[in-house]
Amino acid sequence: MINREKYLDRIRPFINKPVIKVITGIRRCGKSTFLKILMNDLFANIVDQKNIVFINKDSLEFDSIITYNDLNVFVLEKFKGIKGGRYLFIDEVQMIKNWEKAIAGFFADNIADIYVTGSNAGLLSSELATLLTGRYIEFKINTLVFSEFLKFRSKTNEEKEEEFGLFLKYGGFPGIHQMEFSDEVISQYISSIYSTILLKDVVAKNQVRDVALLERIVRYIADNCGNITTAKGISKYIKSQHLNCSIDTIHNYIVWLTDAYVAFKAMRYDIKGKRQLELYEKYFLGDIGFIFSIQGNKTSDISGKLENIVYLELLSRGYSVNIGKLYNREVDFIAVKNDHKMYIQVTYLLYDEKVIEREFGVLSSLKDNYTKIVLSLDKYFGAERNGIRWYNLIDFLLMEDI
Repeated sequence: MINREKYLDRIRPFINKPVIKVITGIRRCGKSTFLKILMNDLFANIVDQKNIVFINKDSLEFDSIITYNDLNVFVLEKFKGIKGGRYLFIDEVQMIKNWEKAIAGFFADNIADIYVTGSNAGLLSSELATLLTGRYIEFKINTLVFSEFLKFRSKTNEEKEEEFGLFLKYGGFPGIHQMEFSDEVISQYISSIYSTILLKDVVAKNQVRDVALLERIVRYIADNCGNITTAKGISKYIKSQHLNCSIDTIHNYIVWLTDAYVAFKAMRYDIKGKRQLELYEKYFLGDIGFIFSIQGNKTSDISGKLENIVYLELLSRGYSVNIGKLYNREVDFIAVKNDHKMYIQVTYLLYDEKVIEREFGVLSSLKDNYTKIVLSLDKYFGAERNGIRWYNLIDFLLMEDI
C-alpha cells in the first residue's frame, strides 16, 4: 500500500480526539485502503489488534449488519471486556440503515475512537445526521492527482511528460495501477466503476426511473467540461435529442450525480459585486478517466480535460473553488484556502497574441494583490507577464506548495 500523505497529515491531529472522523469520496478512490493505512499506523504505535474493530460493508462477512441495531449489538460484543483505547472503523457506513443512531450512541458512551467512510456527499445531510452535528469532522478524499499517479507508477519527474499523457487519458482511480496499461483494459475497468456508481449510488439510492436520461446528462457534462452551463441549457440539449424532460428533473439528476461524486459543481462568483451567482455554473467530472470510458480518447476536448484536472488538483489540496465573472469576462478558477487566494486561467497552448491577451488580459483587469496565474502546456513562455505568473501546467501540478 502506498501512503497518501496529505490525507494522513490532515487526519492525524484528530486521532484519539473526541470527534467522529467521517471520510467521504467517490467509490474506488482509495477510502478502504486509507482506513487500512490508518490502522497500520495504530499498530505501529503498539495498539493491540483486538482493540480495533473493522467493518467493511462491501464484504459478505458483514452482510448481517443491516440496521443500526445490528451494528450496535455487533460492536458492543466485539469490544466486550477490551481494556485501553478502542478504535472503530466502518467502511461504506451508508449501507447500514439509520447508522447515525448507532454512531451517535457509541460517541456518547465513549465506546471507541470512531472512523467511518461513505460514498455520498449527502451522507451527513439527512435528518438523522443532525444527531452528529458538532461531533464530527469530514475529510474528503479524491482519486489520484498527477503527483500521486507518478508515485503509484514508480516514475520520476524526468518522465513526467509521457506519464501526463497517460494520466490525461486514464485518470486517477488507484485500481488502474493493478491493471495492464492498455486502452482496452483500462477503459473496461473504469466503465465498470462508472456503472457501479450509477447503479448503486445514484439509481438505486434515489429510485431513478429514466436511467438513459441520467446517462445522457453525464455525457453532456463530459462533453462540456470547462463550459458554463445551466440545468435549462442541459434541458434544451436533451430536447434537441427529441426527448422530453423538465428542468426540475434535470436539476434533481445533477444533484444526485454530485452527491455520488460523479460530478462536481463549481459555482460562479461575481468578482466586482463580491457575491455568488445563482445561475451559470461549471460542472466537472469526479475523475478525468470517466471521459475516456464515456467518449474514448478524443483530442478535441483537451482544454476541458485540463481544466478538470486543475480543478480536482485544487480540491485535493484543500481549496474551495469557484469560477469568476468580471463584467463580461470569465476567470477559470478562484481558489481560496484560509487567507490564501489565487486567480487561475487554464489553456492548452498560448499559441498567438489573441489567446495570450484573452488569458492574461482578464487577470490584468483584477486590481487586488492576490496571486494571478496562467497555466498552459507550453514548455517555455516566460515566468511573468505584467505581474501575472505563468507556469507549465504539468510543473504546476507537481509543485509541493501551491
